[in-house]
Amino acid sequence: MEWVPDLRQLRALVAVAEEGSFTLAAKKLFVTQSAVSHSLRTLEEQLNCRLLDRSGKKVAVTSEGELLLHRCKRVLHELDQATCDLDGLRRWGQTRIRVGAPHSLCHFIIPSVLREFRDCFPRCEPHIEAGDTDALLDRLSKGELDLVVGLKPKNHGNDGYRPMFSDRLAFVISPFHPWAAKEDQMVETLGEQQFIIYSKATETHRLIESWLSKIGGRIKAPLVLGDMQAIKEMAKLGTGVGLVASWVAAKEIADGTLRAVEIPGPEMNRDWGVFHSSQREPSLVEEAFIGLCEMAFENMPR
Repeated sequence: MEWVPDLRQLRALVAVAEEGSFTLAAKKLFVTQSAVSHSLRTLEEQLNCRLLDRSGKKVAVTSEGELLLHRCKRVLHELDQATCDLDGLRRWGQTRIRVGAPHSLCHFIIPSVLREFRDCFPRCEPHIEAGDTDALLDRLSKGELDLVVGLKPKNHGNDGYRPMFSDRLAFVISPFHPWAAKEDQMVETLGEQQFIIYSKATETHRLIESWLSKIGGRIKAPLVLGDMQAIKEMAKLGTGVGLVASWVAAKEIADGTLRAVEIPGPEMNRDWGVFHSSQREPSLVEEAFIGLCEMAFENMPR
């Protein structure tokens, strides 16, 4: 006979396993102890196996019980999440969403995403926090953020990650810089350049540092700035050579106030995406935000 699971039995099994006691499990579920005991004995009879060891002072889960318990927790979590999602759908976004993103995306991507998001979920309150991707991912793992839009760290797996966009860093220079006329002189004259790079403690900075270390002591100490616009303005004036993604300087490259020069080597490739908790599926509101991010990245200059 096919077993049809009873949610009361599953919740009783999880509660007893977590509390180690029928009495405490009953209090947690707001039912009588006999109701919990009856539910679990019926469950064991239906499955024809012993799920709990009742011989000691504290109730223990058997190996068969552990196997079922693992599945039960996943089923109950999904049901609870579905209840939350349906409630949010009924109230049409009357909730909040906490998103982390690096400063560059807060300038170029997040504003357009927020505009569309607010049109779809006018009663949802978005909280945006700018910072380094690694620090934001740490906050995501602690449950302090719901989503992070940013660069994928080199050693990060694909659990809880949605790939969106790939780019590579480039040199941006004044149109009067010698490289603008003779790019083939770039490698020979690297040591003469004043590089201008983005602030420390960011994934982009670590990428640049790795590339600079490979060309050794042939270069000057880079000028470190915390604002992409400042890097572009200084490059325009010929103060130095900026290291940014081409899309960051797309407007200036289009109007001719900056030129982009490709950096040799594969080290400057970057992957962008949206991170969510690997412990659960994104809610309906979070999925909507992720979808809007995907649309925004598709419109990025390449």
